[in-house]
Amino acid sequence: MTASSRESALLVLADGTVFSGLACGAGGSVVGEVVFNTGMTGYQEVMTDPSYAGQLVTFTYPELGNTGVNPDDQEAEQPHARGLIARQLSPVASNWRSRQSLQDWLGAHGVVGIHGIDTRALVRHLRETGAMNGVISSDGRSATELFEVLRSAPSMEGLNLADKVSTTEPYRWTSSCAVDFDRRLRSDRSETPFRVVAIDFGIKRAILDRLVSHGCDVTVMPASSDLQSVLACQPEGVFLSNGPGDPAAVSDGIELACGLLQQRDLPLFGICLGHQILGLAMGGTTFKLGYGHRGLNHPCGTTGQVEITSQNHGFALDAESLPTDSIEVTHLNLNDRTVAAMAHRQQPMFGVQYHPEASPGPHDADHHFARFVSLMSDRR
Repeated sequence: MTASSRESALLVLADGTVFSGLACGAGGSVVGEVVFNTGMTGYQEVMTDPSYAGQLVTFTYPELGNTGVNPDDQEAEQPHARGLIARQLSPVASNWRSRQSLQDWLGAHGVVGIHGIDTRALVRHLRETGAMNGVISSDGRSATELFEVLRSAPSMEGLNLADKVSTTEPYRWTSSCAVDFDRRLRSDRSETPFRVVAIDFGIKRAILDRLVSHGCDVTVMPASSDLQSVLACQPEGVFLSNGPGDPAAVSDGIELACGLLQQRDLPLFGICLGHQILGLAMGGTTFKLGYGHRGLNHPCGTTGQVEITSQNHGFALDAESLPTDSIEVTHLNLNDRTVAAMAHRQQPMFGVQYHPEASPGPHDADHHFARFVSLMSDRR
C-alpha cells in the first residue's frame, strides 16, 4: 500500500541519530545501510541498480521526481535499493517520457521511503561517522523500538549479496534498446560479433547495451558459474560485472577469476565489483571505504589525463596489496587516491572501479569498452 504523502515517518541510524519526516512510497519499515548519492540526475537508474541492494539511498539533490519514471530508464526489472531518502518530492512529473510519478512507482514496487528531512545534515553526519545501518519506518513504532530492530541487522562487511541479485540461468542479451553508436569504430573490423560471456554479479542493462553497441554477442551467466561452464561457451572475452556487497565474500567469483587468469590470452574486463574480484584473484585485498563513492563527478586518472566518472561502490582495492610485478595501477580516484583502474602487465586483463556505461553520468570513460573489444580483436 502506498503511504500517504502526509503520513509521518522516522529514519533511525545505528548510532542513535533520529530524523523525522514524511512517508513516501510503500508504508511499513525497512532496514539497510544508509548511503548517499551526489548525482543531480538519474534517480530511477540509481534505484534500479542492483549494486544498491541492501541499501537506503540518500539523494543529495534537493528535489526528486520532477521527470517521473519510465520503463526505458530502468537498470533492472525492479528496484534493488531497499529505501529512498529525499529532501523533497516534486508533486508534478513533467517529461514527455514519463509514464508514472516517482511516488506511485515506489509504492507499486514496495519501496519504503522518507522525505522532508534535512538531507544536508544527514550527509554531513555520514561523512563524519561513515555509512551505517538505519531503518526507515512509517508504521507508528517509536525511535526506541526501531533502534532495537537495528541491533540485529548485519553489517555490509562480509555480506555476499551478488548471489541474491544474479540471474539463476544463462541468457543472451539482445536488447532492442542497444544502438550501435560505434559503427565507425567497427568499420575496420570484422562484422562478426565478438563472443562475450558476462558474469552477472548484479549487472546493469546499460552495461549490456554498451557491450552490444561495441559489437559483442553477449551471454550472461550466473555469479556462481564455474570455469568449465564459462569456457564451454567458447568466449573471446569475459566480462565481470558490477554488483553489491563485500567483494571478498564473493568466493565463487574469485575462484572463477583465478581460473580465467590461468587462460593467459583470454581478454578479461571488470567493472566495479568485477574489477575488485580481479584484484582479489591476483592476490590483492579490499577494504571498506568510510562512506563510499556514489555520484557522477569523480575525477580519475594519472599524470596529465583525467576522466570525470560515475561511481557507486563502498569497497576499494588496497593499492599496496597488489603485486607490482604483474599489476599496474593505471588510474587513481583524484579525490582520495584510491585505486580507480588497473591492468595486467603481461596479460589482456584490466578493470575499472567506475562505471564507463555512464547510466547516469558523463561519457568520458566509454572508451574502455572499445579497449576490451580491441583486445579481443587482437586475439582473433
